Amino acid sequence: MSTSANELYGSPRAEISVIVPILNEAKYLEATVASILAQQFNGEVELILSVAPSKDQTLKIAREIAARDARVVVVENPTGRTAAGLNIAIAASRYSIIVRVDGHSKIPTNYCQLVFEILQESGAVNVGGIMAAEGETNFERSVARAMRSPLGVGASRFHTGGGAGPVDTVYLGAFRKEALLAAGGFDERFTRAQDWELNFRLREVGGLIYFDPRLVVSYRPRPTIFALAKQYFEYGRWRRVVARRHAGTINYRYLAPPFTVLATFSSLITGWLISPILFLPALVYAIFILAASVFIGKNLGEVLALPTVMLTMQISWGIGFLTSPNSLTPAVTLEP
Repeated sequence: MSTSANELYGSPRAEISVIVPILNEAKYLEATVASILAQQFNGEVELILSVAPSKDQTLKIAREIAARDARVVVVENPTGRTAAGLNIAIAASRYSIIVRVDGHSKIPTNYCQLVFEILQESGAVNVGGIMAAEGETNFERSVARAMRSPLGVGASRFHTGGGAGPVDTVYLGAFRKEALLAAGGFDERFTRAQDWELNFRLREVGGLIYFDPRLVVSYRPRPTIFALAKQYFEYGRWRRVVARRHAGTINYRYLAPPFTVLATFSSLITGWLISPILFLPALVYAIFILAASVFIGKNLGEVLALPTVMLTMQISWGIGFLTSPNSLTPAVTLEP
């Protein structure tokens, strides 16, 4: 049974620490920071930039921003791991509400005010909204279409929208700091899925995770097939690690991509070796991908790109899940 955070910690105070873990974000950092510092919030806001070892000018730009605005604090994350960077930023924060934003995301000017009001009204320990994927190139726009459609990545409300209410997890998240610290923060052994795993622990002790579609974060998709495949492979890989650590957390939605991989490859192999009739499951999947691309795409360029995009996302996630290791050992560096 969920316990209201307002009952445990009192009503939230009008003070927000925005934390941003960043690596190789020189291209987008100024725009992200500008969207945060432009917040129209009836309270105090600070910004903690947690900078991982970068190959570009990210650290230099972050320090220049901090020199111009006293609300900005720069901390360094020598390990490069996302979870470690988030925990370092939380430790450096002064305020009782922690809002996570990523280095290639942008938030609207009313985001922090909405976070404050929704935390207060819902009694949640973590609130979040829609991951509004938006691309600039045709490829990025096609990825965004797939990410925002249940035919592409499933029916999670933070991808496709829906009514406000309790959920298992949210995109990025805005936390009551007391609850976040009581849960032990982010588990630094996780390279991916650390947000899902943290939300599980928050729910286990009675905390409410709450989705509200008014909270919209602009997200920039990966720009290449290789980067997209790597991203979704890691998603699948680490989602299974979470399932091993927390039994009973897998449902049919998470099993669909690995089942698709097994069924499709089995169909192709047996169809080649035994009988062409066994190509049928692979053919059905191919027809689904083509039909979904026509349905989702808004122009010819997107319709032509979407089959490759959707295959890459779904097959990479499934292979990552199927080949996931038993170990919790994280990779050395954060993925951009």
